[in-house]
Amino acid sequence: MKKEDLRIVFMGTPDFAVDSLRALVENQYHIVGVITMPDKPMGRHRSTLQQSSVKQYALSVGLPVLQPERLKDEQFLEELQALKADLQIVVAFRMLPEVVWKMPSLGTFNLHAALLPQYRGAAPINWAIINGDTETGVTTFFLTPEIDTGRIILQKHLPIADTDDMETVHDALMRIGSGAVLETVDLLLEGKVNAIPQEQFMREGEELRPAPKIFKETCRIDWHQPTKKIYDFIRGLSPYPAAWTELVDKEGVHQELKIFQSEKILEASELPAGTIRADKNHIDMATEDGFLRILSLQLAGKKRMSAKDFLNGNKQIEEYHAE
Repeated sequence: MKKEDLRIVFMGTPDFAVDSLRALVENQYHIVGVITMPDKPMGRHRSTLQQSSVKQYALSVGLPVLQPERLKDEQFLEELQALKADLQIVVAFRMLPEVVWKMPSLGTFNLHAALLPQYRGAAPINWAIINGDTETGVTTFFLTPEIDTGRIILQKHLPIADTDDMETVHDALMRIGSGAVLETVDLLLEGKVNAIPQEQFMREGEELRPAPKIFKETCRIDWHQPTKKIYDFIRGLSPYPAAWTELVDKEGVHQELKIFQSEKILEASELPAGTIRADKNHIDMATEDGFLRILSLQLAGKKRMSAKDFLNGNKQIEEYHAE
């Protein structure tokens, strides 16, 4: 099949997916339709509808868009069938029913932001950093009934620096991922795909780490841990949804504090975990084995700021402790 004859349906919603769609469009692939989430109510009264990043881009280049509430809806299935796609590409969308992913003759492949079979699930980038991994990557694979378990087409690797956070790794994987999508499509066009079962990518004795969805309570910091573990936890959730802790004053009043950036202090501590040590420029939090220096933070109801700026308005910070 020639490139111009290949009919592609693209499915995705957030910024992460836009890079892949843009790469396909700019390389003259034939996108016959884009599937994305319904517009989301926003604002105080939820009266404003926010279009997904994928929808905004698709409309800007004149691509037809479908936004089904339910993927098994008969009308949607008829509209999807009418697009006569040879191939479907999924990037940061939602789980597809079998009737959808089996529709095209060349199948449906997904771009996953991890080196499968590691980090199957909704938040692979966060968990790789939280767990202190030094490498991650992207995987393209064919869809199957079980989520993130299909045969692997190709993988691209990315080192994770100790100073990287969720945002920097996300952006790097987004760029690598768009290239992986293009390469995968070319392999399919050339008939050179040799998809491999995920079991063959597992090393003997290797433990599979999951990547479940992250909720607010997931993001709460436990100070009774080593400094390095807390440091990784903070950067794995920065800038969004952000790690948080509760500050408690002498009267027992609680305030929520988000922490976006920190650094490890190589100094032993005999203070109880969660104790705050501060001077006019620095805020250090005692951990299980030392201190973590807070660099960027946000008190509930306030703006994000540096620790130094925070201290200018909170000079009695040492009267608090973190829980």
